Amino acid sequence: MRLDIITCLPELFEGPMNQSIVKRSIEKGLVSIHIHNLRDYSTDKHKRVDDYAFGGGAGMVLSIEPIDTCISKLKEDSDYDEIIYLTPDGDKLDQSMANGLSLKKNIILLCGHYKGVDQRVRDHLVTKEISIGDYVLSGGELAAMVLADSLIRLIPGVLNDESSALSDSFQDNLLAPPVYTRPADYKGLKVPDILISGHEAKVAEWRNEQALERTKKRRPDLLD
Repeated sequence: MRLDIITCLPELFEGPMNQSIVKRSIEKGLVSIHIHNLRDYSTDKHKRVDDYAFGGGAGMVLSIEPIDTCISKLKEDSDYDEIIYLTPDGDKLDQSMANGLSLKKNIILLCGHYKGVDQRVRDHLVTKEISIGDYVLSGGELAAMVLADSLIRLIPGVLNDESSALSDSFQDNLLAPPVYTRPADYKGLKVPDILISGHEAKVAEWRNEQALERTKKRRPDLLD
């Protein structure tokens, strides 16, 4: 998978994109991530990428010109499956959406900032709009990191044990069951006997029951 991320704050990606699972996926050659500074595509002598909103009101708006120039340049070299704008009023990200997007080969992520982007960008340049939750961030960079991480970990070969992703919360509309590790008895707090019984079928049954019970209690909406 190739991810091209367009942002006016490229420095924010230096840490998260070079750690843990994301770093290993890049080292394995399974993912390539390219960060594009929107200011590099500005024709303004001060490299401005925003302007006042027509009609007045507080806050600045990202201009269409540098965004269009950047996307057009990228499309000269690659065909993109999706051009995604991260925005609070987009389709809410869930595991099903992440599963589908993880099958794509080339994706552009556009990070909004200030009061967002010129509406013409949304109407004519992007193919999908995604929100990571019902709240507002200072910019789309953190949302882009969340989306990227949720996709990358699903790519075959990224996780050391690919079955791990299949047992994550939300994969079957269920929350994940409780997990335990050694010691089996810590200050009188014991691991359920079934988990150390060695009986795989009964362990699987217990985990399914626990996942269902936890989902009923914490997220009954997932069972609707």
